[in-house]
Amino acid sequence: MYLLELGGEDDAFARREAATAATGVERLGVGLATADAVVAERVRGLAYTRRASELVGTGDASVASARALLDAAPLAREGSVAVRARDVRGATGVSTSDAERELGGVLVDRGFDVDLDDPDNVLRVAFAPDDEAPRASDSRAGDARDAVDEAGDGDTGAERAPGDAARGDGGVCAVGWETAASVRDFGDRKPTDRPFFQPGSMDPLLARAIANLAGARPGATVLDPMCGTGGVLVEAGLVGADVLGVDAQSKMARGARENLAAFLDGDRAPADTADRPNPGDWATMRGDATRLALRDDAVSGVVFDAPYGRQSKIETHALDDLVAGALRESRRVADRCVLVADRDWRDAARDAGWTVDAAFQRRVHASLDRYVLVLDDDDGVDARAV
Repeated sequence: MYLLELGGEDDAFARREAATAATGVERLGVGLATADAVVAERVRGLAYTRRASELVGTGDASVASARALLDAAPLAREGSVAVRARDVRGATGVSTSDAERELGGVLVDRGFDVDLDDPDNVLRVAFAPDDEAPRASDSRAGDARDAVDEAGDGDTGAERAPGDAARGDGGVCAVGWETAASVRDFGDRKPTDRPFFQPGSMDPLLARAIANLAGARPGATVLDPMCGTGGVLVEAGLVGADVLGVDAQSKMARGARENLAAFLDGDRAPADTADRPNPGDWATMRGDATRLALRDDAVSGVVFDAPYGRQSKIETHALDDLVAGALRESRRVADRCVLVADRDWRDAARDAGWTVDAAFQRRVHASLDRYVLVLDDDDGVDARAV
C-alpha cells in the first residue's frame, strides 16, 4: 500500500487526478490518501499529488505513534536515510522537528547513516486532521462547491489497514518510504511568460490536472477542440501524449502553435529524463469544434475549456449550441472527455450520450467558479451528485 501526499485544498479533485497514476485511491485524512499501487512515472507528472511513498503504517497524530510504527516495521533497506516530517496545512500542531529527531534516532539505532543532503532513502512522516475545519473567511467552506464526488472515490474515509496503530479523534499520522515525487516546475510556464498570451488563460497546475484526467500519457493522443492558447495541450505533451489543437479563430490556432513549439520542441522543451518522458508530437489547425475533420475514435481523450458567459456567441454558434455540438463530436472521436466551464453542463453531456464519471466545482474568485466534468462513453449508469 502507498501513501499519497496531496496538494491544493480540494482533496476530492486531487484524489481523482491521483487515480490516473494509482489504483485503489482512498481518503486517509486531510491532504492525505492511500493507494493499492502506483505507477511512479505517472506520479511524477501529477499536479495535485506531491509524493507517493511505500506505506509503513498509520496511527494517531502524535510523534509517539509515528515512532511506534517505525519501531515495529522491518527495515530491509540499504544506504543512507533522512526523515522528512510534515504537518499538513499546519493543522495538527505536531512538532515536525521533534518527529524528525525522534524517528531519525530510531534509524541510527538500527544501523543507518543519516544524510540530510542526498540520502538514498527518505522516510516521510505526515500528520493531518481527520476532517477539514471550515475556514472563517469562507462562509461556503465545506459545502458542495468544493467537489461533487460522482466517482465514489472515498469521501467517507478509508478503513485502516490490518496491523495499523489505532487512530485517535485528533487526526492521523502516516509513515512511508518515498517512492516518487511530482516534478514541480509549473512556475516555468506561467501564462504571461508564454510566447503567445491571452487574458483568462488557465494556470499550468490546473491545466496539468485536466490533461491527466483526459488520459494524457505516452502513447495517448489528446485533442482540444477549443484550444485557445494551447495551455492544456502543453501540459498533456509534457507528460508524453501526442496532442492536437483546434480553434475556430486563426489567431488562436497560430498562437497555440507558437506555445506548443516553444514548450514541446523548442529551447524550453525538457530532455527525456528519469523524471519525465520525451514531449509528445503536436499539431494545430483552424476548425469547428462541432464538425471536426477527424475520423471516429481518432483520439484517446478530449479536453476543452468552454467559452465563459451565458450570452456568448462564437462565430456562427450560440454558446449552448457550441457546447452541445462539441460534446457530441467529442464522443464521436473519443471515449473520454473533460469539460471545463463556468457553468454546470451535465445535462448537455448526458444528452450527448456521455456518462458523468465525476463533477467538481472549484472557486476561482468571488464572481467565478469553474466546473470540471469528467465524462466517459460507456453503458454504465450515471452517478449522481451527493
